[in-house]
Amino acid sequence: MQNRTMEIGVGLFLLAGILALLLLALRVSGLSPTASTDTYKLYANFDNIAGLTVRAKVTMAGVTIGKVTAIDLDRDNFTARVTLQLEKAVDNLPTDSTASILTAGLLGEKYIGISVGGEDAVLKNGGTIHDTQSSLVLEDLIGKFLLNTVSKDAK
Repeated sequence: MQNRTMEIGVGLFLLAGILALLLLALRVSGLSPTASTDTYKLYANFDNIAGLTVRAKVTMAGVTIGKVTAIDLDRDNFTARVTLQLEKAVDNLPTDSTASILTAGLLGEKYIGISVGGEDAVLKNGGTIHDTQSSLVLEDLIGKFLLNTVSKDAK
């Protein structure tokens, strides 16, 4: 009987570990159901969003204030149109705020960082952030460096 009790205890411990790993995976991936708070949408157009994905976080001063909900191609301007869903707590963003695609670490995940402007007018639900900075593509930088090095050697 004591052996059976130990087997049940080990089984329950293993089940709890598997559930904890599953919960951790859901939280990290952004798929976990979170308490739905009041949000509003903003849009931003970028020339290059290389690596940015739906559910990427939106931060301001290092604090997560929202997430990317959609990425589409703007057929009129031939740019990427990113839909941001932000918390109502930050519904006073000035109209001259800047949205930049940043990288966590050297080769980490991409996210959007918002820098606050100084205008008195604020962005409303459905508004667009016009001042954007596209993603920095490491391959482009390496290519420019190599091309520059070859050009100097040819002289």
